[in-house]
Amino acid sequence: MFFNVKRVCAVVAVTLFLNFSLALVQAPTVKAADAPVDLKLEATSAFLMEASTGQILYEMNADKALPPASMAKMMTEYLVMEAVKSGKFKWTDMVTTSKYAADVIGSGDLLAEGEQETMDDMFAALSIYSANDAAVALAEFIGGTEENFAKMMNQKAKDFGLSDQAHFINATGLSRADLGKYAPKELQGETMLTAKDAAIIAYNILKDHKEILKYTSTPSKKFREKDKTPMINWNWMLAGNKDNVNFKRYAYEGLDGLKTGHTDEAGYCFTATAERNGMRLISVVMGTKTEPKRFDESRKVLDYGFNNFEMKQVLTAKTEIDSLKTVNIKKGVGTEVPVVTQTGITVVAKKGAKPEEFLITAAPLEDSSKLVAPITKGQVLGTVKVTYGGKEQITNLIATDDMEKGSWIRLFFRAIKNFFVDMLHGSKKS
Repeated sequence: MFFNVKRVCAVVAVTLFLNFSLALVQAPTVKAADAPVDLKLEATSAFLMEASTGQILYEMNADKALPPASMAKMMTEYLVMEAVKSGKFKWTDMVTTSKYAADVIGSGDLLAEGEQETMDDMFAALSIYSANDAAVALAEFIGGTEENFAKMMNQKAKDFGLSDQAHFINATGLSRADLGKYAPKELQGETMLTAKDAAIIAYNILKDHKEILKYTSTPSKKFREKDKTPMINWNWMLAGNKDNVNFKRYAYEGLDGLKTGHTDEAGYCFTATAERNGMRLISVVMGTKTEPKRFDESRKVLDYGFNNFEMKQVLTAKTEIDSLKTVNIKKGVGTEVPVVTQTGITVVAKKGAKPEEFLITAAPLEDSSKLVAPITKGQVLGTVKVTYGGKEQITNLIATDDMEKGSWIRLFFRAIKNFFVDMLHGSKKS
């Protein structure tokens, strides 16, 4: 038998071509990673976070430590509000202005040595007018000395999990040179924060002391009723400035905080927060060249967040999960208990995200000792996890009904039934 060499070669060539083509069709496509977003910011660093989850939406040089100027006062604000909430102090407590507080340079110049004002009025001056004198007076009132208060700030920085570069030497954010003879003796270096650090402080303020927005959203206020001119909020982007002839071009819908800052070393900085359509964002911009520029660049960062992301409720409370509608229970009147979600799960998602992009997985508790009757309604029996974009959120699965412990006779006959069922299954397999 003779082979037609040309025909064989042709068949082989066609076969190889078809197999190669099929491999190309069947090969999984590898999606390229999203390219880093370039907002063309005229700033040294920037950061964007969603306020309820802490999810990072944008960052640029966000781990670079820089002088934060008055943005450092966010930590001062946190500690003041914490001191009041703990019951150690009251907003009506009178705070006396020391010589140092009266002498401190920079924004403020509201207080005279020996003057007494309430904690609430001092806090308003700190939060609305970024008053250095009020910041020092409050720090001394709570910490005994400003340096002791700065040590409290550094401890809170550790509690928040800020970077190792985060450091405070005073309550105002002023440099050591600016403090002159009032510079701290024990604390060395300068006050430094990264953009991410500043956002985390803002995140904790909004989580634990959202009442701060009552102050930071105020465009202007008289410090004393007898004062001829009010304190003007340094935050030009406040939504409340929409009708202000001087600031309306900067006013931003939903923006109600949080803290500006400026020194020669820091440039112009701004930690902003705004809420739209149920989503609150926190942005940080550090090191811009001019005062207007810090607001222009903040607008770019916030616009990016609001234009590209939204809050997506994936699960609601009391929802049944298809993959785990019931959980097996030992020694109960019944053998399983229906479960539902304890709380809902809402994630920050890109606008237009498809349902299949949200992976929902559920599982009973690994600790089987907690899956034994009696079971009470609302008892945690498992967890459900939503995964999106590599981020996970978890809520509990809880019992919808009580489950009493079964009587010994019920459990005895159930054991016998299970024994014979197991034997029957075993014999079929063999």
